[in-house]
Amino acid sequence: MTTRPTAEHEHPHKHDYQHGHPKAAAEMRDAATKFLASLKPEQKAKATFSFYDGERIFWYYPPMNRHGLRIKDMDAKQRQAAKALMATGLSADANQKANAIMEHEGILGPLEKEQGHITWDRDPLLYSWTIFGDPAGQDPWGWRVEGHHVSLHYTIWNERVVSATPFFFGANPAEVRKGPKQGLRILGARQDIALELMNSLDAGQKSKALIFDEAPADILTFNAARASLPKEQGLPSARMSGTQKEMLMALCTEYVTALRPDLASEKMDELKQGGMDKIHFAWGGPAEKFKPHYYRLHGGNFVVEYDNRQNGANHIHSVLRNVENDFANDAMRDHLLMYHIL
Repeated sequence: MTTRPTAEHEHPHKHDYQHGHPKAAAEMRDAATKFLASLKPEQKAKATFSFYDGERIFWYYPPMNRHGLRIKDMDAKQRQAAKALMATGLSADANQKANAIMEHEGILGPLEKEQGHITWDRDPLLYSWTIFGDPAGQDPWGWRVEGHHVSLHYTIWNERVVSATPFFFGANPAEVRKGPKQGLRILGARQDIALELMNSLDAGQKSKALIFDEAPADILTFNAARASLPKEQGLPSARMSGTQKEMLMALCTEYVTALRPDLASEKMDELKQGGMDKIHFAWGGPAEKFKPHYYRLHGGNFVVEYDNRQNGANHIHSVLRNVENDFANDAMRDHLLMYHIL
């Protein structure tokens, strides 16, 4: 029989999830424990799954019937605890965006009714919270918040947040064109920075960056449990000017800093210490705001995808992924080797 490693056991392998995040892990554990404690037994049964259940690696961002406990089925105190858990994984700005995306259903619903195209009950309360494993235990555990255009996934092991991806935000409409919230663009920076970068390229650079004449129907990694992509495509950052590299960094920052500050700071440090040189900028479609367009940032395990094709190029899907470690796949391989092989 093997000896089980302690919480302080150091991995023999050095991965980017290795660094400690004691504050983040403690805040997530505390918030998850309080959320679970607020639930009635029948609610807790809906909200909890084994960490090793296949449900943990299933994700999807359109409206659908989901597992987990819907905020619609929580009382005011429980909703407060659920939102507090979500906030532990996000920057203040991203937390505001996540809530705004949920509230956006209240804009989309009447818009679809007006257009005679009702496909789903657009309800801001149809978002589900799920806990995987035991936050109070020593084994890995995780949490998820998911619904239309929001899909957040965190995995915690001891004092480490070993994964915070896939991290998906979307918006429909991308720009509100009438009504009290006219002009609202929840994810506007993700479009504006990329368009500015693409339109700053010279003819040779654009030729290299353009990989699709037309924008694809959606992000190419879709809802796969693992982001499978070809080798980096598009324009490498090494072929960009200093100003263009700054715009590329600003675009990466827009995605990474949606994570809570300590996690974002670690990831940005990794990119700055050599990772930015690996990033390729790829584009699809016209480089115009109201025409269908797509872009991808890809360097090693770091992937960002953005697509704005649907609803007259006014419907954004965007995601941050880690090719090897989405859902903590890389970390869990080592966990299984260390903890469970006799």
